[in-house]
Amino acid sequence: MLLAELEIWHTRPVTPTRRVALGHLVLPTDPAPGLGGVLLAAVVAAYLPAVDDELVPDLGRLIDQVTRGDRIVQPRLQHRYQIDRHGLAVSVHQLNGDADNVTFDLHSMGRPLSQVLGAVYALERLDFDARRALAPVLHRALRWRGPIGPSFVADISGVSRDDLVGLADPRLWALDLLGFPMGTVKVTKKEVMARFRLKLRDAHPDHGGDDAVAGNAIERLGEARRILLQS
Repeated sequence: MLLAELEIWHTRPVTPTRRVALGHLVLPTDPAPGLGGVLLAAVVAAYLPAVDDELVPDLGRLIDQVTRGDRIVQPRLQHRYQIDRHGLAVSVHQLNGDADNVTFDLHSMGRPLSQVLGAVYALERLDFDARRALAPVLHRALRWRGPIGPSFVADISGVSRDDLVGLADPRLWALDLLGFPMGTVKVTKKEVMARFRLKLRDAHPDHGGDDAVAGNAIERLGEARRILLQS
């Protein structure tokens, strides 16, 4: 099952001009970073090792500029970002999975830098709140050194591989995180708040929660509460 997809159009490696455009995108980001955010980070981390180290600081600045919605003067980082895809080749990156497993399917037909830029410019297609939530994830991807696997998912997103599969259905993820029994369909605001407070108490360091993970755990509980109260 397709969980997220990023289609990057670009000039071929043998072509002297360097252009980047975006095609079809499937980038769910709720709850943040969502499956879409994990895929964008995976593309950045997978292709960054082949990018000149001197360009990495400017990539970080570009992430922040795109997040804020700044006008980006083109060309930038040796490439021109454009809307027109005529004459360009395409690379398709996917996150696929089912109830038991998720896999990254990254297929590049162009320069590594064009893949990284495509992932960064994809932020532009998201609303401001989603961009702001995903920007730190892409910054962490710039610092990642290692394989794109379970440890990457945990470090980049703060969730385990099992949790990542659950993000395919945010409401089911939220119900499970707050401890509702499997098969629960309807919940009241009172039930959500009661379980949220109980889980929050367990996660807080003052009540025995782990200081090292408390912040992330509390943030995820808040996101689960928001999803259920809005659904």
